Amino acid sequence: MGYNKRYNMWLNSEHIDDNTKDELRNMKNEKEIEDRFYKDLEFGTGGLRGIIGAGSNRMNIYTIGKVTQGLANYLRDKYSGKSISVSIGYDSRIMSKEFSMASALILCANDIKVNIFEDLRPTPMLSYAIRHLKSKAGIVITASHNPKQYNGYKVYGEDGGQVTDKAAKEIISFVKEVDDFSKIKSINLDIAKEKGLLNIIGDEVDKSYIHKVKELTIRKELVKENANDLKVIYTPIHGTGNIPVRRVLKELGYENIFVVKEQELPDGNFPTAEYPNPEEPKVFNIALKMAEKIKPDIIFGTDPDCDRVGAIVKDRDGEYKILSGNIMGALLTEYILMSLKEKKNLPHNGVVIKTIVTTELASKICEKYDVEIIDVLTGFKYIGEKIKEFEEEKDKTYLFGFEESYGYLAGTFVRDKDAVIASMLICEMALYYKKKGMNLYDALMELYKKYGFYTEKLFSIKLEGKEGREKINNVLEYLRHAMKQEINEAKIVTKIDYNLRKKKDLITLTEQEIDLPKSNVLKFILDDNSSFVVRPSGTEPKIKIYMSVVGNSLEDSNEKMSQFEKNITNIINVACNINK
Repeated sequence: MGYNKRYNMWLNSEHIDDNTKDELRNMKNEKEIEDRFYKDLEFGTGGLRGIIGAGSNRMNIYTIGKVTQGLANYLRDKYSGKSISVSIGYDSRIMSKEFSMASALILCANDIKVNIFEDLRPTPMLSYAIRHLKSKAGIVITASHNPKQYNGYKVYGEDGGQVTDKAAKEIISFVKEVDDFSKIKSINLDIAKEKGLLNIIGDEVDKSYIHKVKELTIRKELVKENANDLKVIYTPIHGTGNIPVRRVLKELGYENIFVVKEQELPDGNFPTAEYPNPEEPKVFNIALKMAEKIKPDIIFGTDPDCDRVGAIVKDRDGEYKILSGNIMGALLTEYILMSLKEKKNLPHNGVVIKTIVTTELASKICEKYDVEIIDVLTGFKYIGEKIKEFEEEKDKTYLFGFEESYGYLAGTFVRDKDAVIASMLICEMALYYKKKGMNLYDALMELYKKYGFYTEKLFSIKLEGKEGREKINNVLEYLRHAMKQEINEAKIVTKIDYNLRKKKDLITLTEQEIDLPKSNVLKFILDDNSSFVVRPSGTEPKIKIYMSVVGNSLEDSNEKMSQFEKNITNIINVACNINK
């Protein structure tokens, strides 16, 4: 169906409210109309996500309604004859509460019971609530760390993990059958409550979750006796982390937690952070001013739905440095495995899981501790999927999982990245090294000396709209078939095509199958141990390029990355300009 036909269907539908129609009529730009209606929002690595506004390619009560009705039909088909409940959570974003309640009432209208949090909560708490309340599915309304104009809709399975490819395809097939807004059921809030279909989740789930988070403390005596010695500045970046993160730390004895007041309260406009992402240095500007007086051991911040955390520490010159997701993940991997081994609690079948774009430094660490490491596709849902697999097959023990985009998880009672858990472990790790006269930057330097000086970098190219989507596909096809096999003096020795599920040795010309789902992603490994991965973003109109080099020193590694980035940028620019 063409975008103009979709546009006119919305204008003429008796199910679309007058305010939405006025918004559509006021659009004079044909390109904007096309972008809003050329497709329906699709599930990516982060579920449904888009700009808030009217249109089939926007986040609004109608696109959410269509997906929720499709989800309801899917659940009633899959669990036919069984009692079905869905748990729902939401964050501080614009329209999050409204979208969550609209979803709840559609489910209730389909005779599906709903457990909805009384107020905003971190995404990982929803993951926990699904299993705790024995729900068949879960929904979170959030756009994670995207700018304020975005919102999103994540669907979770009964295991508490985000739905992966097979389930997502099944849900989408039911969503596509909801081809008319008249097929979307709804019910009045009061009637839903009277029928016992809508249950408000109170503090019982909070208490249970907080208890389990605290149980993940590894060095309990260290924390019990010394927690008050650690000085921390924390920012929730206007999101959901403020109460649970501070509660966990306070109950463990961390009294010296200084919160950035300007960023403490939930606010979907993110007035101090245009891009509320702990990967962005600017979000820590206010915290850094506080640090001049407080002189903390560590600064950290969580994103709006509190599933990611970023941290800053001083280097040896007294300058504050952001610890990237790769660095923090490697530090936590070392700390967890070292601590478990020291306490003789490291299981023989323990496993660490990372994504294909995440640092190979973790592989070196696991090799030292004789722990298996597994790569999965980008998206924490694939880590959650492995946890479920381990639980069912009972052959492996999950120890830790992380991705380069600042997401980490220890424990298995949550099946998604969890910044509440990660914040607690980061504080414990910082305290451990402080007692040794070190901060986390010192610990990082020791890590590099043991395993090699790894430097990783990510750059993205924004390619919006229908034309951008086509260009992203063209770039990947060029790299797949036409790119030369040398980059300066280094040769590409391995090409991994996750779409074809093939790993090819370019020296021997042999191939092997990859045991991962299909994904339009390419990885190239060079003979100097550098590598780069190219993939479309699952949540934004971008193509992402992940680069990695290994050096003999920090300076050597940084110099290698500088040249490597120039070379890869040139290749991507050539690819972008083909068929321009």
